[in-house]
Amino acid sequence: MKTFKDLGLSEEILKAIEEMGYENPMPVQEKVIPYLLGEGNDVVALAQTGTGKTAAFGLPTIQKTDIENRVPQTLILCPTRELCLQIAGDLSDYSKYVDRLKVLPVYGGSSIDSQIRSLKRGVHIVVATPGRLLDLMRRKTVQLGFVKNVIMDEADEMLNMGFTESINAILSEVPKDRNTLMFSATMSSDISRISKKYLNNAKEITIGTKNEGSKNVRHVAYTVHAKDKYMALKRIADSNPQIYGIVFCRTRKETQEIADKLIQDGYNADSLHGELSQAQRDTVMQKFRVKHLQILVATDVAARGLDVDDLTHVINYGLPDEVESYTHRSGRTGRAGKTGISIVIINLREKGKLRAIEHKIGKQFEAGVIPTGTEICEKQLIKVIDELEKVKVSEEDISAFLPEIYRKLEWLSKEDLIKRMVSIEFNRFLEYYRNADKLESPTDNGSDRRDRSDRPERKAEAGYVRLFINMGKMDGFYANQVIELINHNVRNKRVNIGRIDLMKNFSFFEVAEAQKNDVLEGLNNLDINGRRVSVEVAGAETSSPKRNSSRKSYGSSNRSSGGGGYRSKDKPSRSDRGYTSPRGAYKGKDRKRSDEGGSSSDRSSEGWARRKPNKR
Repeated sequence: MKTFKDLGLSEEILKAIEEMGYENPMPVQEKVIPYLLGEGNDVVALAQTGTGKTAAFGLPTIQKTDIENRVPQTLILCPTRELCLQIAGDLSDYSKYVDRLKVLPVYGGSSIDSQIRSLKRGVHIVVATPGRLLDLMRRKTVQLGFVKNVIMDEADEMLNMGFTESINAILSEVPKDRNTLMFSATMSSDISRISKKYLNNAKEITIGTKNEGSKNVRHVAYTVHAKDKYMALKRIADSNPQIYGIVFCRTRKETQEIADKLIQDGYNADSLHGELSQAQRDTVMQKFRVKHLQILVATDVAARGLDVDDLTHVINYGLPDEVESYTHRSGRTGRAGKTGISIVIINLREKGKLRAIEHKIGKQFEAGVIPTGTEICEKQLIKVIDELEKVKVSEEDISAFLPEIYRKLEWLSKEDLIKRMVSIEFNRFLEYYRNADKLESPTDNGSDRRDRSDRPERKAEAGYVRLFINMGKMDGFYANQVIELINHNVRNKRVNIGRIDLMKNFSFFEVAEAQKNDVLEGLNNLDINGRRVSVEVAGAETSSPKRNSSRKSYGSSNRSSGGGGYRSKDKPSRSDRGYTSPRGAYKGKDRKRSDEGGSSSDRSSEGWARRKPNKR
């Protein structure tokens, strides 16, 4: 087995990485480092996240830097600020004993003035996100005329994020006789095209097989009814008491919703998505890195640059739109030679996408079985016992309290004492799962039809009537628009509104039974952006007839983009009533959830223009 010294690295670099615990080079380092130490060697390297890529390009880059020439000699491009900071930090660690080497991270969300001042003082290596670098180039505050090495890390993700034009603009300002290195987890057509355009006779270095997932990762698929996805997530987490993982969601909104639910249910979790400020993102990521959080709920982009080597699980709550993104997600676990588990929670309609992922990564998913309450309680009990065994006892500090403790507990036998100690933590799981519903796995014989719309309950609350309206999320129609519509069109009435359920193309809402006719008269035959509104009483047990009739009325109608937008849960559950979001989505009495009931006249919202009925 080769050593880092065999690869031709300098004594200063060897000393630094030895202190960091580096012993033998990983495969990508063994292949890339000697090649990059040469001249005129362009490389396309295909390797998963967590395979040691940063050291593979970082160590030779540092060694080839001319310290006396204080101008940017190496440009490293990456998709996100988190990854930018991570790479810059690693390079600083690698160059601990290389005197006067200057590495500058350049990214949005921090002071551009301080970055300009650092550039004026002189730097050797610039690590940048494309957007901020272009800004500096337009201001003529960064000079790229002396760049000898260009490295594009996670190039496939930069292209997926729409940075193609930015990369073209940046590379047009860099000398053509440079060395260029592209790192990518997948070999997409875009990567192939850009490598042919900007690289000269590039050597392709592949770690493993093209586009395959990490060999250290188990891939497990749990198939459930769509309505049971969150409950399945909870059971998976509960059956893995030592879980330390990322739950990936498709949208920012879903990310915040799932994180809020987990926090409410007592899990050590938080969210990471693009709507958080940089300070909030940094706080969450730091808490996760030091394991103050067990579960991080994140979007794909937000998780970029989150460099954590010992994740136990990656859970795909929503499958990504691009098959290649699954490779990035699963690559977050099973890193640095460790094993990990990549889980997907799907319903029957997503099995086609699952097969496409299997084809891409060259592996089949194991069929997961949702754990029962008994199985979960057993694992949680073992966890309590393990923690009890590992508790450190400070004899000196506790000795003064022991006589009173012994006196208080002397009536208990050893067996009783053990039972009570473990029950402190165990009881809450036992009580929860004793009466918990069994999660049934859907079958392919059509029994999963209820997944098609993830339909809510069909019966209205006592004293209320359930109404159907032919407008839904695709029309920009959310809970506050329902309330606004009633406020403006049911005149001189204080309408009590109950639960609101929003679907893609239609919605349901409940009003006090005594006010049913007033609401029907006030809302029917309104015209919204050329769209005729239809409101009628929903069936008590099923809404299928209403769905069919609503489809007939859609035609090619003009869909409104809506107004103010409902900031959080489109479809809140009954069990969540009265809940205050940890991030303050619902604060105070003026921000009641739509399913709490109450008077519509107390809940007017902005942005939904008053609609007037057609003349009859």
